[in-house]
Amino acid sequence: LRDPRITAMSIGFIGLGQMGGRMVKNLLRNGREAVVYDVFEGSVAQAVSAGASRADTVAEVGERCSTVITMLPSSPHVTEVYLDADGLVARATPETLFIDSSTIDPATSRKVHEAAGEKGAVMLDAPVSGGVGGAEAGTLTFMVGGAETTLDRAKPVLMDMGANIFHCGGPGTGEVAKLCNNLAMAVQMVGTAEALNMGENLGMDTKVLANIMNTSTSRCWSGDTYNPAPGVLDGVPASRGYEGGFASALMEKDLYLAMDAARDSGSAIPAGAQAHALYSLMKAQGHGDLDFGAVFMLLKGDLRR
Repeated sequence: LRDPRITAMSIGFIGLGQMGGRMVKNLLRNGREAVVYDVFEGSVAQAVSAGASRADTVAEVGERCSTVITMLPSSPHVTEVYLDADGLVARATPETLFIDSSTIDPATSRKVHEAAGEKGAVMLDAPVSGGVGGAEAGTLTFMVGGAETTLDRAKPVLMDMGANIFHCGGPGTGEVAKLCNNLAMAVQMVGTAEALNMGENLGMDTKVLANIMNTSTSRCWSGDTYNPAPGVLDGVPASRGYEGGFASALMEKDLYLAMDAARDSGSAIPAGAQAHALYSLMKAQGHGDLDFGAVFMLLKGDLRR
């Protein structure tokens, strides 16, 4: 029997980290009912205080909601939440819509798509771009893989959390787009940090140099919107000790996935491999929780607690 607590406005949400917690709040602001689950009680408590309803297990979310969004740290987490005996797929019906906004490898995404389809459910992989600021403001960009008819069904929910939706193709292509985007972003960040550090070492005022670069051919998001050098921009992680933002450990994870995808597809990514080495070093030195712009301080030799 259908759970009487299911309503058309009720959205399940699993994974309430820096991104997921803010995405849930936007669902609530837009009149949705949210049933939430996370392994960290503090994250659940924050969502409940904003108006969400608590679920005690992944299975309960699946039982109470016909639409479920997941925002999880890695491929193993997605596999567990969806494919375990007490996971989401086991509770799926032909009415179920799954939206996975995690950044994972395309092969795992396609595996979960297939399992959901065997239960008659429909699924989208819909990773996001826009960072914590975009999640807070409800201006995320969704890169979506899956059937167009499924995307048509999901669009109203996605637009409650974002401003842009791109249909990338079939299952797993949203993840492909996200890995390509983050590969380019990491390389741009490292290049911007290298140039600013060299300019500073050669006696140039960092803010002046950044302004020149941001109106010249080296202009990019990592320079004009998310500059890694302290004192250049207000309101970015570099202005607050690299706290918050997009963790270096998550960038290392995404680059690791990109390197796997590059090997699988025979794609050469030498610059991406070097960026991965730098973020691996940051993680190994215990700085994985700092925003990925902290690579600027790593290059300066001044990355300290």
